[in-house]
Amino acid sequence: MELKRACVRSLLVIAAVFVIPLGIWGWSLAAPALSYTAAGSAALSLGRSGLSVSPSPASTGTGLLMYAPVSEGCRDIEAAPTEIQVIRREPVGIEAAKPSEEVLALEPYPEDQNQHSGRIEKTHYGPYDNPQFFDLEGGGQVRNGTYYTNSQLLQQSRMPPDFSMDYSEGEPLVLIYHTHATESYEPSDRDFYDSSFKSKTTDPTKSVIEVGNRICAELEKAGIPYIHDTLVHDLPSYNDAYDSSRKTVKELLEKYPSIRIVLDIHRDGIQKEDGTRIAPVAEIEGREAAQIMIISGCDNGSMGMPDHLKNFHFACALQSELETLFPTLTRPILFDYRHYNQDLTTGSLLIEVGSHGNCLDQAFYSGELIGKGLASLIMDNKE
Repeated sequence: MELKRACVRSLLVIAAVFVIPLGIWGWSLAAPALSYTAAGSAALSLGRSGLSVSPSPASTGTGLLMYAPVSEGCRDIEAAPTEIQVIRREPVGIEAAKPSEEVLALEPYPEDQNQHSGRIEKTHYGPYDNPQFFDLEGGGQVRNGTYYTNSQLLQQSRMPPDFSMDYSEGEPLVLIYHTHATESYEPSDRDFYDSSFKSKTTDPTKSVIEVGNRICAELEKAGIPYIHDTLVHDLPSYNDAYDSSRKTVKELLEKYPSIRIVLDIHRDGIQKEDGTRIAPVAEIEGREAAQIMIISGCDNGSMGMPDHLKNFHFACALQSELETLFPTLTRPILFDYRHYNQDLTTGSLLIEVGSHGNCLDQAFYSGELIGKGLASLIMDNKE
């Protein structure tokens, strides 16, 4: 009996000294593999099969999904793998010619504009109850200044844009440009203006060029390829501005035949007889935006625009998209006998963003909204 007890004690000592430590050591080696196996099981149970489980942080390619390892010691639902998405994308904007430093220095934006030369009055335009105006079924209005009847144009407004909105990487779909690139705005939201400032500048951060930048930023976010022409076409000659911009647009269309939407971004000038300047505004999502007006030209038979109604189809689609997303942002489309180089494509429009009574912030916000609306329209019509 004593011998048996001695053997048992010896076995217990051997287990304590050798077996148990070896078991603990072996478990420590297997624990990471078991942990990642458990993470993989959790991924499968959450419907994430086919995605890799990585035991350590690793770089991922464009759009690759990976799971972070489970936190050590966690046992509840918070320990489930965390989905991380890393997206890397090259810019979709195509470089265009830039104005020279000499041109940009011609008309600096004045720092001191404190002389009280006249009043600025905020106004909201529309909707109108007038025989010259009619409602679009999708939202917004049209001001008809042509020989077409309202009923004829209403029928035309139901037509979809006459071009494909599909696009491929590196092939721009949209061209933004500025025939009157020096058109500018008030420095801040205020009720007076300083007449020493002519509401023009070659500083691109304070003009309609920046409105164009805000439009393009939204196209960039949506991955829609575009070109932004920032050349100053209204210097040295304001009267030759449309000839200058036409030359540039034609060159870009020849170089990039994928362009189908061409928007000339301007700033209006609305003023009363007593010198009061009007700032058309709309409140959009708690912020003041400069109201915009789309101009779609009509051919009276002598303007060389046989496809003017195709531009009108696009104008109505864009107007309704903007009014659906941002009610009250738009003034009625002006459909009148205007040319504005709108013979160059079937998606050519001019957009007036605010007036010289609006401030920079209001105009730039409107640029952002136009960009969002345009991107939404394109994505909705992309095949």
